[in-house]
Amino acid sequence: MNDIAPGHDEATQSKLATLVKSEQVVLFMKGNRRAPQCGFSATVVEILDRYVPDYTTVDVLTDPAVREGIKKFSDWPTIPQLYVGGEFLGGCDIVRQMDADGDLQGALGGAVVPTEPPEVTVTPAAAEVFRKASAEGEGDDELRVSIDATYRHDLSLGPSQAHDVAVLSNGIKLVFDPASARRAQGLVVDYVESPQPGFKIDNPNAPAQVQKASPEQLKAWLAADEPITLLDVRSPNERSIAKIEGSTLVDGENIDDIMALPKDTTLVIYCHHGMRSFQAAQHFTQQGFRKVFNLEGGIDAWSTTVDDGVPRY
Repeated sequence: MNDIAPGHDEATQSKLATLVKSEQVVLFMKGNRRAPQCGFSATVVEILDRYVPDYTTVDVLTDPAVREGIKKFSDWPTIPQLYVGGEFLGGCDIVRQMDADGDLQGALGGAVVPTEPPEVTVTPAAAEVFRKASAEGEGDDELRVSIDATYRHDLSLGPSQAHDVAVLSNGIKLVFDPASARRAQGLVVDYVESPQPGFKIDNPNAPAQVQKASPEQLKAWLAADEPITLLDVRSPNERSIAKIEGSTLVDGENIDDIMALPKDTTLVIYCHHGMRSFQAAQHFTQQGFRKVFNLEGGIDAWSTTVDDGVPRY
């Protein structure tokens, strides 16, 4: 009997046929829209975000059968893969080229939603600095504000783009790409002299920052029976070796319940040394959780500074 390659079985191919038609725009990628796990996937997400506020992503890293099966389904050897209206549009290079040529917006069709200009405030102090810079500048470059998916802000001068969204405040014109415009409602651009001169940008839409919790701080919270949710983002095998009592292993079966918790729930997240948990903590803040702590040093630090009864590995 011939072995069937992973993902090439009839059931997986049928599942993929359903997935590509589940929404108008479906992207098979490594990671998800909030946290791409490769540069090519991140590039396609960044481009799609300019045009489409809502689309479906499928993380091929969570299912090897889907990862291999989609390559057979499309007869295309690489990830990411973009489908529009149930039809394969292309991979990263094709999407990037269509965007550069001005063809992508038309290909996305009805999935493209016009972006309304956000309400933005440029303070008098910032406006004065912008006016002086404009008077000294040359050419027709626009004052551009970029806001990426993690809400990092960038001010720069650049040429006009066909998809720009323009806003006027205090006599100053700012332009945004559509994705940045959707993240900019209520944005305030100020200029301050201290602690050092520079622009100060306040964005009420930005997620909360991940905070640090020391092992000693976590011990005090647990001893005081503070209302915290302690999450373990390691593998089941690691947890079988060592764990912090009272914690919950995050897995595919309980993630929806965790995401449904009130957004003001205090989450404390740990892994082995604190790196994986920091990434997970960032994801939770991006989902709207406002009190998210990463355990510094992970369970290894907990073992060495708080509870030496927890095995190290």
